[in-house]
Amino acid sequence: QVQLVESGGGLVQPGGSLRLSCEASGIIFRLYDMTWYRQAPGKQRELVAAITTGGGTNYADSAKGRFAISRDNAKNTVYLQMNSLKPEDTAVYYCNARKIGRDVWGQGTQVTVSS
Repeated sequence: QVQLVESGGGLVQPGGSLRLSCEASGIIFRLYDMTWYRQAPGKQRELVAAITTGGGTNYADSAKGRFAISRDNAKNTVYLQMNSLKPEDTAVYYCNARKIGRDVWGQGTQVTVSS
């Protein structure tokens, strides 16, 4: 069964940090480009950070300098370290695995930044 399971979300104060994890099963993880997206209430889903099979990374402007994406192919897991969180980072964060002909999504994890 193909599955992406996100974890690590929660409530954090502005300026705080969270680390999201996304564990994959049922796919050959190292063959997939991995991406974190987020969707805030009333807004479209947007790309936050991406990491290729070769380890190349790409970030949304809003994430540059604050977020870091990484992957551990031995653990079939991609991470998103989020620092200096702001209220506008509040959203459901989704993990995506993609390769030619295949696109897999997780169920999402809620991140709420509020005092």
